Amino acid sequence: MRRLMVALLVTLLAASGAWAKSAPSKKSSARPQVDNRTASILIDAETGAVLHGDREDELRYPASLTKIMTLYLVFEALESGRLKLHQRLHVSGFAAGQEPSKLGLKPGETITVEAAILGVVTKSANDAAVVLAEGVARSESAFAELMTAKARELGMSSTVFQNASGLPNSAQQTTARDMAALGAAMVRDHPRYYPYFSRESFSFDGVAHANHNKLLSRYDGVDGIKTGFIRASGFNLVASAVRDGRRLVGVVFGGNTASVRDAQMVKLLDAGFRDSSTMVAGNSSKLRAVVARAAKAVNPISTAQAATDEKASGRGGYAVQVGAFGRAQAAEQVARKAAKLVPQLDEKDAYVDRDGRSKYFRARVGGLSLNEAREACRVLKSKGQDCLVVGT
Repeated sequence: MRRLMVALLVTLLAASGAWAKSAPSKKSSARPQVDNRTASILIDAETGAVLHGDREDELRYPASLTKIMTLYLVFEALESGRLKLHQRLHVSGFAAGQEPSKLGLKPGETITVEAAILGVVTKSANDAAVVLAEGVARSESAFAELMTAKARELGMSSTVFQNASGLPNSAQQTTARDMAALGAAMVRDHPRYYPYFSRESFSFDGVAHANHNKLLSRYDGVDGIKTGFIRASGFNLVASAVRDGRRLVGVVFGGNTASVRDAQMVKLLDAGFRDSSTMVAGNSSKLRAVVARAAKAVNPISTAQAATDEKASGRGGYAVQVGAFGRAQAAEQVARKAAKLVPQLDEKDAYVDRDGRSKYFRARVGGLSLNEAREACRVLKSKGQDCLVVGT
C-alpha cells in the first residue's frame, strides 16, 4: 500500500509539473513570439510609402537596433548643448560590467562622447551605450524611459525600451515598421550626425573595430544604419540607402545568419530602387492604413501649420531640409544660406519648420516638386551641405 501511495504521489507531481510548463502565464504571452521566420519592411523615406511588408507588425526583440534610439537621444543632447562631442564621460562600474560586445572600458576611466558614439556605431559596444545613457540621464533606467517616450513621439506605438544597449530583456520589444520609422527619423532629424553611421571602422586604444554593417562596403548607396543580434531575435538590420537622390529605409528581423539577413536586405533594396510602385501584396485597406501610419511617422509635420504656412506649400509639395537646430534663428540662417547655393532655389522660400512634438527647428527651402528637390539636394551635397528631401 505504501509503495502504491508513493507511486500515485509521483504521478500527480509529474502531471502537475507538465501542466505548469505547458500553461503560459499572462505575462509571458505578451512577449514577442519569435520564430525562424523573418519580418521585414521597406519604405520610401521621402513619402513614407511602404514598398514591401512582411510580418511588419509582429513583435520582435530589437537587440542592438536599440542603439539607434540611444544615439537619437544623444544627438538631441548634442543639438541642445547638453553634451559636447569632446566632453569626457565617466565610466561607471555598471557600464564597464556590460556583457560583450564592448570596448572593454574600465570603471573610473573616461571616454569622449564622440568616441563612445563611434564605439556604438561600429563595435556595437554595450559599455559605450550605457556610458552615453548615463551621460544624458544619469542612469540607464531613466534613459530607457526617455527612449520609450521618444518612441511614442515618433509614432512607434509598439515599441518599449528597457535598456540602452539591446542586451536581452523580455520586456524590450518593437516591430519592423517601428524601426523603419526610427531609421527615417534619424536621417530626417539629425543630418549633422547621421554620417557617423557610415563609418566603416574605428580605432580605440590601439584596437581597430570594423563596422558590423557590411553593406556599407558591399552595396552602392548604403550609408547606414545598424545591425543587431541576440539569440532570441536572430540577425537584424536597419539599412538606409540613397540612389539618384531617392532614399529607402529597409528593416529585416530574424535572419538565421548575418549573410542571410544581408542578402534579404539587398533583395529588398534592389526591388525598391527598381520599381517605386511595387507595394506589399494583400488586403488593400490594410495596405492603405500601413502607408498612412508610416507616412505620419516618417513625416510628422503639423497639418495645421502646413495648411497655414504659404512658404511651405509654394510651388510644390516638397522641400529640402538642411539641418535641425535648437534655435529658430540659426535654422533660418542656414536655410537662407542653402537657398543661395542652388540656382533653382529661391531665398523667399526658405523657412523654419517645427511641429508640436519636437524641440528642434528644421531649416528648409520649400515650394519644390519632387524632382526639383532631389536635384537641389544633389547640388547641395556636392557643395558639402547635408540635405534631405522631405514632403510638406
